[in-house]
Amino acid sequence: MGVSLRILVIVNGMSLVAAAVKAETLKAAWQELMALSVLVQPLLLLSLLLLCAGRRLFARMSYSGGIAAVVGLELVLVTLVHGLVRDLMAADGAFQLQRNWLFTLLVTAALLGYFNLRSRALSPALSEARLQALQARIRPHFLFNSINAVLSLIRSDPRRAETALEDMADLFRVLMADNRQLVRLEQEVALCRQYLGLEQLRLGDRLRVAWRIDKMPHDALIPPLVLQPLLENAVYHGIEPAVEPGEISVDIYSSRNQVHLLLRNPYRSEGRHHGGNKMALSNIRERLALHFDAEASLTTKVSDNSYQVHIVIPYTRVEAK
Repeated sequence: MGVSLRILVIVNGMSLVAAAVKAETLKAAWQELMALSVLVQPLLLLSLLLLCAGRRLFARMSYSGGIAAVVGLELVLVTLVHGLVRDLMAADGAFQLQRNWLFTLLVTAALLGYFNLRSRALSPALSEARLQALQARIRPHFLFNSINAVLSLIRSDPRRAETALEDMADLFRVLMADNRQLVRLEQEVALCRQYLGLEQLRLGDRLRVAWRIDKMPHDALIPPLVLQPLLENAVYHGIEPAVEPGEISVDIYSSRNQVHLLLRNPYRSEGRHHGGNKMALSNIRERLALHFDAEASLTTKVSDNSYQVHIVIPYTRVEAK
């Protein structure tokens, strides 16, 4: 979706520039743009459909072969569309076709150059480095609090303390792992349950969690450590400052080939450190963009007594071998 949107914006932007350069007045520029759109819009839609349909074929080609195939496809399409437009609107003949070829070549070259530069900027090495840097910033402060909670249990409830230490070891293992690849959603949920179990050691009945995951797609893939930092914020900002019990609700479901993660926690406008949410949210937004581009989103909503985070990602699964 992100690639398609960029193509739409760039092509229509270049059409607008071409119309403005050719015309002398604003009215003439508008008329020129409308005349150009008769050719550009059908050509643009056909190109997107055929390029999307043939993406697997293009992916198997060499880079130079792929460029030649794309340029050839665009020239064929502009010739066909020009023939249709000429018959419908009695447009000029050979000269008009040559001008359309030139415009198509310029736009195609601009798009190929732009995506080449963008692919270099988001090359695997750089993307992995950025993901590692983002991941390194996730150092949950709850681990220090959990150590104190476990120490208080060693004598009174050694079995529970042992379980807690095992959960902490699992959490450390995930934090220190190479977290550049997507993981199954059920793994992230299991990790979050371990985290909340540790928090419950020190918060007791003050922490209540409502899991609504009956419709959760267990095989969906998500970036690691997306939900856990949000739960950490929910505990830190919504549960810890209050004396009375508070509830964190987690809704996970799939709809229209998308996965929705909806988290709510108590909110108090007089809280002293709500600004701390921004770093975790910006971290997660950037990681979602690196993995899913424009197809993922993270939105927040604040009401009188609750704070809501809503993540939407495309429903991707592990490919069967």
